[in-house]
Amino acid sequence: MTNTLKSRQFAAPRLVGTPQLLSRDADTSLVEQIVRSIETRIDDKLLRTGSRMPSIRQYAEFNGVSRFTVVEAYDRLVAKGFLESRRGSGFYVRERSPLITTHQAPQAHQWQPPLIDVVWLVRNMFRQMPNQKKPGTGMLPTEWLDGDLIANALRAISRQNASQLLGYGDPQGFLPLRQQLQLKLAELEIAVTPEQIVTTTGVTQALDIVARHFTQPGDVIFVDDPTWFLMFGSFAALGAKVIGIPRLADGPDIVKLAELAAIHKPKLYVLVSVLHNPTSTSMSAAKAFQTLKIAEEHDFIIVEDDIYCDMHPGSAVQPATRLATLDQLNRVIYLGGFAKTLSANLRVGFIATSHETAQHLADRKMLTTLTTSEIGERVVYKILSEGHYRKHADRLRTKMDIAREKTVRHLVRIGMNVDIAPPAGMFIWVDTGYDTNILAEKAAARGFMLAPGALFSPNQLPSTRMRINVAAMSDPEMWRFLEEECQR
Repeated sequence: MTNTLKSRQFAAPRLVGTPQLLSRDADTSLVEQIVRSIETRIDDKLLRTGSRMPSIRQYAEFNGVSRFTVVEAYDRLVAKGFLESRRGSGFYVRERSPLITTHQAPQAHQWQPPLIDVVWLVRNMFRQMPNQKKPGTGMLPTEWLDGDLIANALRAISRQNASQLLGYGDPQGFLPLRQQLQLKLAELEIAVTPEQIVTTTGVTQALDIVARHFTQPGDVIFVDDPTWFLMFGSFAALGAKVIGIPRLADGPDIVKLAELAAIHKPKLYVLVSVLHNPTSTSMSAAKAFQTLKIAEEHDFIIVEDDIYCDMHPGSAVQPATRLATLDQLNRVIYLGGFAKTLSANLRVGFIATSHETAQHLADRKMLTTLTTSEIGERVVYKILSEGHYRKHADRLRTKMDIAREKTVRHLVRIGMNVDIAPPAGMFIWVDTGYDTNILAEKAAARGFMLAPGALFSPNQLPSTRMRINVAAMSDPEMWRFLEEECQR
């Protein structure tokens, strides 16, 4: 396997000759599956504008469906603007308006983002495709989670006084949940009162509220590099300039952090101290102290995203250092949530900060969403307060430990470089040896969603790295695909 980025080229496959992964046992009809599959290929640039589609007869024969099924699918795609029909010639991919436009055309010398970009990954995370595998997703498989735990909590809440579920609720969030979070944070040695906690619709909203409060257009926000990709577009939409701080195995590159802080004077530094995404590494105590010192020297706020908190064992064998524990919410704003471990659908997160800042952030929250859903917050409160969550988190960590060890062995066996093998967490930051955008394009053609390394850096330059979700690596066909690519 070559180590050069330019050593492999990938040509998007024609539709004919490529299985469409149609299933007569799926919940959706064959027509809907064909429509969704072709839409996906057009969105992902595997079918280019102006490309001629297979004839109705060709498509029907190759995929083993009736011509009437293909006719209906093509007609729907014409109606939705994906295809155009040319009399006597056939069907062609129609030119569509771009989803995102810029005020200025890029200069010829500027680097252009890859076809597979952040929007592509987020879109594919939420797209429901028959038989599609998603080893690049940042979520645990639904079979790993406990639906009965949530369903039982919902039933219990439904038996309570119904009038309590009809209002807006407290702008800072459901008080009993904030009191329960006070106890949870005390276990991490973070001292707060319920008045210092603001609930949010997940950590995504928490980041948005904090960024809106502390920054103005033109301000600089530091992020880890690599890091969770959704922040790049979100902060840029606010007019902020996003700059990456190289992330090492034990935390940020302190020399680079100090150098860039002196130059750019950032307003915020958003980072993950424990089980960093995508590497699953954790910050050392020494790096934590140094980071706080630089923040004080250059007067910027640290936003500590601890969404993976409960995936860490928290034992003396694997100590976890949190900036909020050292700083006690003086210069650090702490974010947490339960989307990764309980349910992404509940969308319950929170912000812990100083009393004064909490009031300001609650006001900012009201200006955007009024209040968060108290029903979801009641569900999380019930699960936390009755002790079920601790046992659930223990089970998840055990399953991840087993899956991680197996995945690492398999990756090494097929020839990938696992130079960062974390002892906990759901991700592995593997080095494939060549441009993972190309690998992701090939995987998409085979029905797999991978997360190439370029997406996790603010500059989105080509990378040989790829994020692997150890909980989503059980499919033999996907392993065969990776092994084939490594042996070429």
